[in-house]
Amino acid sequence: MAYSYDTQNIFARILRGEIPCAKVLETAHSLAFNDIQPQAPHHVLVIPRGAYVNADHFALEASDAEIADFARCIGQVCQSLGIRPGEGGAGYRLITNAGEDGVQEVPHYHVHILGGRMLGRMLQKG
Repeated sequence: MAYSYDTQNIFARILRGEIPCAKVLETAHSLAFNDIQPQAPHHVLVIPRGAYVNADHFALEASDAEIADFARCIGQVCQSLGIRPGEGGAGYRLITNAGEDGVQEVPHYHVHILGGRMLGRMLQKG
């Protein structure tokens, strides 16, 4: 499947420096920043610098270097927030949405890292 990437989406504009963000971590291939509408005491978004629409697009087309950098960026953010279980933290949740049924709002691959409180069940039966 060919993905059509919207170069005017908010994350693309953040990457170009057109919109400011509260940076948490910047790496060669990734950017992590605080969510402007946090849903937990810690709510950080991690995005790749490349033009990827969602998780499967990234997994299938990103370079090994991009994938490794992105995964390590998530780990470094969790470590810096002190939310890693077994290291003083009580845990966290990673969320990524894809497409209409996944309720993806921004068409640029991103992962939400949420922690700092009990988050409850992810989905209710229905």
